[in-house]
Amino acid sequence: MSQPQQPQIDPKNMILAIVLSMLIVFGWQYYYAGPAAEKAKQQEVAQQATAQLPSTAAASTIEDVKTVLAKTKRVQIQTKELTGSINLTGAQIDDLRLNDYRETIDPKSDIVTLLKPSGTANAYFVEQGFVGPQGSTVKLPDAKTEWQAPEGAVLTAEKPLTLTWDNGAGLKFERLISVSDQYLFDVKQTVSNTTSTPVTVIPFARVQRQDTPNISGFWVFYEGPLGVQKGLEEHKYSALKKDPDVPVSIPSTGGWLGFTDKYWATMVIPDQKTKVQNTYRFVKIPGRDAYQTDYLSDDAISVPAGGSAVYEEHVYAGAKIVSLINSIYAKYGFTQFDLMIDWGWFWFIAQPMYKLLSFVHSIVGNFGVAILLVTVLVKAAVFPLANKSYASMSKMKKLKPEMDAIKARNPDDKAKQQQETMELYKREKVNPMAGCLPMFVQIPVFFSLYKVILTTIELRHAPFFGWIQDLSAPDPTNVFTAFGLIPWTPPHLLMIGFWPLLMGITMWVQMRLNPAPPDPVQAQMFNWMPVIFTFSLGTFPAGLVIYWAWSNFLSIVQQSYIMSKHGTDFNLFGNIRDSIPGLKKKPTSA
Repeated sequence: MSQPQQPQIDPKNMILAIVLSMLIVFGWQYYYAGPAAEKAKQQEVAQQATAQLPSTAAASTIEDVKTVLAKTKRVQIQTKELTGSINLTGAQIDDLRLNDYRETIDPKSDIVTLLKPSGTANAYFVEQGFVGPQGSTVKLPDAKTEWQAPEGAVLTAEKPLTLTWDNGAGLKFERLISVSDQYLFDVKQTVSNTTSTPVTVIPFARVQRQDTPNISGFWVFYEGPLGVQKGLEEHKYSALKKDPDVPVSIPSTGGWLGFTDKYWATMVIPDQKTKVQNTYRFVKIPGRDAYQTDYLSDDAISVPAGGSAVYEEHVYAGAKIVSLINSIYAKYGFTQFDLMIDWGWFWFIAQPMYKLLSFVHSIVGNFGVAILLVTVLVKAAVFPLANKSYASMSKMKKLKPEMDAIKARNPDDKAKQQQETMELYKREKVNPMAGCLPMFVQIPVFFSLYKVILTTIELRHAPFFGWIQDLSAPDPTNVFTAFGLIPWTPPHLLMIGFWPLLMGITMWVQMRLNPAPPDPVQAQMFNWMPVIFTFSLGTFPAGLVIYWAWSNFLSIVQQSYIMSKHGTDFNLFGNIRDSIPGLKKKPTSA
């Protein structure tokens, strides 16, 4: 009896099955199991760090700032740039105002307040200190510790402040706080051990914000928890609140973290050689939302018996001045500290643009005038490209009679019109898209200048002339109120000031220099584009709209010159008249 024949396995199918199985396993590991394990690890590390950090004293009732400040012993901060105080309870930096900046352009408006103590609305403060290893019973200072300061002590730029605390069990703590580089606090902590056994302490620091802050909401720059660890870290308030039980924990050596606003920032900066665990978290406080960025050192400090140990760190709390942040970065070597300024995708254009604008401003003394002059320089730099582009457009204008003849020969055949038109372009070596090149070049310049005007504090409340007293704010006038003569407030969409209107008019006039696209749909799009831009840019910073209007005017002059140079006849006023319904000149009969 013959044996049944065994089925043959195709080696190719077997290899394919093995490969597919491996891809499934690797895909599962890469896209699900790996990230899930990493997230679980981060959560475990963050929870361990949370368990080690001392709790922050959070008040259950909200009072005004003056009342809360009066309840605690404090040491005043008085420098040229800063006014405020340090809370001796917890040695917190929780009261800070920026002397050089006011809330509005009114010189009598309030000075900008950056930090506020716990127990007030929108509390915002910095706390530093030590924790012990797990299981340690050593008494260390916390948020309720009452520190001692010399009688009549004041922290100034010239004179540092020394705070002390004795735990009554052989450990003495000294905190030397000094202010340098305008907004940079140097914090030097010394632990002296008079006992007969060594003691281990672990440095930590945190910045906490109580209540969700109001942010500008512009997509062009970031506001919220920010830091540099393995790279730039941005963790939105909404994301931390959405998943409050899973804080984001990232290890690093050095780095920094805290909170950034449009113009201000508060950052804690560990010793750059110290390994730390950095955490971005949502903090649960009864009846309030709170957010915290903190670091906990992985490198414990051993204080020998009869000896002492020192740990030095920094706090940056103040305005995001580009030159100051860059100088601190160069001086102290804080890892990528310059990333505190959000230059965006076009940083390679935005940074030189800022430097050029600042240089011109240093000469003329007015940022609005500097914007006008920089626009001239940019136009000069791209003139060769514009010359080539406008030359091509001039050729197209000369071809208009032939294009009209093509339409006349094929009145009902759009495809034939397009085919013959493209053949005409090819024969005459004309690029119909060449006219768009100057605009394409202008787009990154536009966004870069947008970044500079909207992000850099140097242009905050910077005046131009007349009614433009803040180049970073929209034009305050409005055509729909007859520039203030009609007492009503238009809807947001109709907030069109003089400069946005002028920008739209100059764009429309510039388009009248160009031959109309043969496609009626494209022609309608080009006709409506200035209107769309006028309404879109109505609420943009005035400095940006001034740049765009001035750039359009220069383009009109530039294009008119180049077209004349190439012998292209153009009737600007006739084109404008023909673009207005009812004014188009009718052809004369033979």
